[in-house]
Amino acid sequence: MNWKSLFSPGANMSPEAVKSFMAEHNPDEYQLVDVRQPKEYGKEHIPGSMLIPVKELIDRKDELDPAKPTFVY
Repeated sequence: MNWKSLFSPGANMSPEAVKSFMAEHNPDEYQLVDVRQPKEYGKEHIPGSMLIPVKELIDRKDELDPAKPTFVY
């Protein structure tokens, strides 16, 4: 299984569009997933994001709510 298959096809959004979406919605209405490594996440990350390194996405897919919009960075 490829990690990309975890997400339904969606539009690629610019950073500005994602920021606008986040400003217009409550944090419990969407998911932010940081797929970088723990050291990178520890240095800086978007508040409210969850760390799931890209190599762990398949094994940790149950942590994601498929009903919510998901932004991966």
